[in-house]
Amino acid sequence: MIKSNTKKKIAIIGSGFSGLSAAAYTAKEGHEVHVFEKHSQPGGRARQFKTEEGYVFDMGPSWYWMPDIINNFFNDFGWNSSDFYELISLNPQFEMIFSDEKITVPKNYNDLKKLFEKIEKGAGEKLDAFMQAAKYKYNVGMQDFVSKPCHNWFEFFSPKIANSALKLDLLSNFRTYVAKYFTNEKLKMLMEFPVIFLGASPKNIPALYSLMNFGGYALGTHYPMGGFYQLVLAMQKVAKIQGAKFHFNSNVEKINTNNNKVSSLLVNGEFHNFDVVIASSDYHHSESLLDENLRNYNEEYWKKKTFAPSCLIYYLGINEKIPNLKHHTLFFENDLDNHIDCIYGDKQWPDKPLFYSCCPSKTDKHVAPENSENLFLLMPIATGINDEENIREKYLKEMLTRLEKVTGIENLYDKIEYKKSYCISDFMTDYNAYGGNAYGLANTLNQTAVLKPKIKNKKIKNLYYTGQLTVPGPGVPPSIISGKIVANEVNHLKN
Repeated sequence: MIKSNTKKKIAIIGSGFSGLSAAAYTAKEGHEVHVFEKHSQPGGRARQFKTEEGYVFDMGPSWYWMPDIINNFFNDFGWNSSDFYELISLNPQFEMIFSDEKITVPKNYNDLKKLFEKIEKGAGEKLDAFMQAAKYKYNVGMQDFVSKPCHNWFEFFSPKIANSALKLDLLSNFRTYVAKYFTNEKLKMLMEFPVIFLGASPKNIPALYSLMNFGGYALGTHYPMGGFYQLVLAMQKVAKIQGAKFHFNSNVEKINTNNNKVSSLLVNGEFHNFDVVIASSDYHHSESLLDENLRNYNEEYWKKKTFAPSCLIYYLGINEKIPNLKHHTLFFENDLDNHIDCIYGDKQWPDKPLFYSCCPSKTDKHVAPENSENLFLLMPIATGINDEENIREKYLKEMLTRLEKVTGIENLYDKIEYKKSYCISDFMTDYNAYGGNAYGLANTLNQTAVLKPKIKNKKIKNLYYTGQLTVPGPGVPPSIISGKIVANEVNHLKN
């Protein structure tokens, strides 16, 4: 397809990863690009804040996986991620805590293979077979499958994808797939863990997403010095170099249309005319800025969707070093399915929760004062439930008790120098997140590819959507790809 030579005035709503990506790629084509962000800084869910005590907290993403996919963004503009920040390969990658032992996942793949063999005889070779298949899915999935705009299924009828259909395991579920390779329950849990990022039970996630295991365990777990926010700043810098302009504290209140086209945005009470609008804000919220008859989807549509969980987050400054704690630690002493049932079935707070702790001060001394720890705790929960402060506090104390057991340190609660909670109502207030979801739509089989909300408004010629509620799905690398997909559509848009 031949690109349009007409340069356009483009508005992008929101500056999360998909918005930053879309801004960079559209500005690169010479369009006049304006990014409107309701907050005072870029990043969306990946914002960062600093405290008076000297703690630096990443508010959202903390797992830096698929470094090659992230680096592809910078390559498209003639750079590498290393031109903007230092990326550390973590060793160990993370630790998983069970009720009777802990498993430490090493950086080196051969060491990981030895660990599997030690836990289950023959599992080392099975890991090789699993990862070989996962690598294939990763190469096809992340290079071809996820790059489609998903207007219709014909986009997937290329010889390469057609020939890969069986190997991609699109119709089998992840839990059954893992069980073909491993019988040890802890190994199965270790292999199922990566797809939890996709927002559903492993039994409802397509086996295609074993590519996550390759993108994590084989390619490694990383950390950008200075925090995950360094990626946000780097992407913003790339977009600004291309000519994109950023407007902060700028809340988009209405998308105005005329003759089936967007004509202007109402921002902080003022009208601004645009030729094209890309909404990287929450999809449901973006559509609420339109007259009801112009929306792609009604309320009943959204009620039927399966959303990834919300979460309870605590940002804690601890005024003492915590021994025996890794950068990433997964607390899986309790049953995964029971916790998942509370999220998707019962829609209630879990009785025996799982949770995750990130302690970046183990790697980066600049994110906490001397002899202190920066501690980020996250517990997945159902959307739309009561998240009053007393409930949050109850679960904080439970998580700290379990941390104390693992680390051997006592009275962690009394050592808290800084404390901030973040939960469902905060996601709704700060990000207009539907139901207070934290990750977007779950990547279930009936919400994959063409079955996701469309990137283009069906009734308005020049309105597009990007981000974790549309293709290709939730997560940092997919969101970056989403911005590129929609930018490509806009760059080819004819008048």
